[in-house]
Amino acid sequence: MNSEVSFLLKNLVVFKAAFNGIAIALRSERNLRFHFFAVAVVSISGFLIGMTNLEWLIILILFAIVISMEMINSAIERLCDLIQPEKDTQIGKIKDISAGAVLWTCLIAVAAALILFVPKLLNLLSLSNH
Repeated sequence: MNSEVSFLLKNLVVFKAAFNGIAIALRSERNLRFHFFAVAVVSISGFLIGMTNLEWLIILILFAIVISMEMINSAIERLCDLIQPEKDTQIGKIKDISAGAVLWTCLIAVAAALILFVPKLLNLLSLSNH
């Protein structure tokens, strides 16, 4: 087999596994489904209020960070449950820290969304009053 074809096939297997991981997470993680719903709402809102390219870039980076953190948190929780199925204070701290990382990224993403959206919404409201 051609080495280029072999390289492509190996990479397709990696992509298949990665997409499978996303699918598993979406099926099993309620919080991840909520974050994807938020991505849809923010995306629709961004189109409606006319986000600039730079604003879209910021929003897309925030989407990537929040979704990635949620998936990493889910993986850490599953690994902890596998390693220690019984309640354990150290495992609990690990899970809390991991969940805290997700919360922190979400808070920053919400703050950034407010900075980007509120001025545009206020401008639209002031235009509709005239």
